[in-house]
Amino acid sequence: MQLKFLGATGTVTGSKYLLTSDKYRVLIDCGLFQGLKQLRLKNWAKLPINPADVDAVVLTHAHIDHTGYLPLFVKNGFSGKVYCTDGTRDLCKILLPDSAHLQEEEAEYANRRGFSKHHPALPLYTKEDAFKALDLFTSVPFNQEINIGDDLTLQFYPNGHILGSAFVRIHNRKTSVLFSGDIGRPNNILMKPPVPIKQADYLLVESTYGNRLHERDDPMLKLATIINRTVKRKGVVVIPAFAVGRAQELLYYIHLLKASGAIPYEIPVYLNSPMAADATAIFTKHRGEHRLSREECAALNHTAHIVNSVEESRALNQMKGPMIIISASGMASGGRVVHHLKAFAPKSNNTILFAGFQAAGTRGAAMIDGAQEIKIHGEYVPVRAKVESITNLSAHADYAEILNWLRGFESPPKKTFIVHGEPLAADAMRRHIEEKLHWRTEVAEYLETVMLE
Repeated sequence: MQLKFLGATGTVTGSKYLLTSDKYRVLIDCGLFQGLKQLRLKNWAKLPINPADVDAVVLTHAHIDHTGYLPLFVKNGFSGKVYCTDGTRDLCKILLPDSAHLQEEEAEYANRRGFSKHHPALPLYTKEDAFKALDLFTSVPFNQEINIGDDLTLQFYPNGHILGSAFVRIHNRKTSVLFSGDIGRPNNILMKPPVPIKQADYLLVESTYGNRLHERDDPMLKLATIINRTVKRKGVVVIPAFAVGRAQELLYYIHLLKASGAIPYEIPVYLNSPMAADATAIFTKHRGEHRLSREECAALNHTAHIVNSVEESRALNQMKGPMIIISASGMASGGRVVHHLKAFAPKSNNTILFAGFQAAGTRGAAMIDGAQEIKIHGEYVPVRAKVESITNLSAHADYAEILNWLRGFESPPKKTFIVHGEPLAADAMRRHIEEKLHWRTEVAEYLETVMLE
């Protein structure tokens, strides 16, 4: 087999890997690049492969940096099957149309305000393109081996990152390749731990936290402290949060804090992401993948007031604290949360709280690094609010947790490719694996092609 790296190399986004066995071609993940402008421009550039020549797509999970390019991939000629788990299919039904809607909305806003360099500004793809992509989805149960064409077989194994997320194992009767996707954490409050994998001839492993360990402090206590300090200032806590996974985790923590009296029960909580609200409801459907009971799922669905309309979203910006607003996106790269940042970041009694990894080039990364102003919709917005972060709310395993998972292999892969990490993190992950496990490793490079013998 032959493997070509088309994304998530030198960066944590744009996940795409082309696997070729004889004449059969499979793309594992089909994600958007996010963050730095030079990365985002790759979404608009012509792919180095022809989508019409690809026979199938396999998705590790639903997050947009792993699925968000799919509507454009279909628009440009792909017509094969898209294989994923049931949970990934259900979440993509929410995420992909929403991604298209945001792009259409941003293009319209840019044209109305006149700040785009393109006349007219156009979306990368439309909701119609997203629905066409969804028509190609075929879901596969966890652990079931299926033939996807030629001599290739596919299996999904739970990896604990979000609902539906999976290790992907592809085999051609001679050689097996395992794609880690984003690896979850062993003690996540919501998700069950990643399952152990005993064997693979080749492995692609993520390295988002390849050079960092998560804080060992209780994130719930830190969340309570941040909320209570902001309440004393009569301020607003704005939390940019990924609609799938992070938003639900935050809601559950807030539910527990209110129930225990650790934060004021009466403080209003707004979930300003219809997509996150829909994703929260899906937790009830997929109870076998997470730790919550039916009653806890119900509590999760009633912790916040759901903001559905644009008018309600705008009205929040005129309200005074104390209150908590959870809104997508998690790195403040788009969506409704950027309007909240325009309203609340300039005021010193407010708090902007980031709860997870912030990719280079995103507003989230800039604010955590101390930026005194951020650019939104062509204008600079001052940042006077308190900027906080809780890194151990991440749904990504840190390097020690990944090493512990790797120790479950009965024998080393022939080679392990390090992907999905910024350069320092990826190289640190390589060193950890080589020094602790003595495996053969390589940090994958963009557009590199390797033979899997």
